[in-house]
Amino acid sequence: MKKIINFKIFQGEKYYVAECLDLPIVTQGLTLDETMANIKEALSLHLEEEDLNALNIMNNPVVSVNFDLGELVYA
Repeated sequence: MKKIINFKIFQGEKYYVAECLDLPIVTQGLTLDETMANIKEALSLHLEEEDLNALNIMNNPVVSVNFDLGELVYA
């Protein structure tokens, strides 16, 4: 059973885009704060009325968010 649900955030042309690595969830926001709020809302809506055992997810899972910095620029 998964205790952690992982999201990856990367910066698109205009929005920050958050993609769940464990469930089919994608959301976005103009700011990181808005994106984080949208992750919570999208995850809540996705899991609403779902059987967590069928999804192999524990009750009250931890949400881990990673930010993709893109290509590194060397000095």
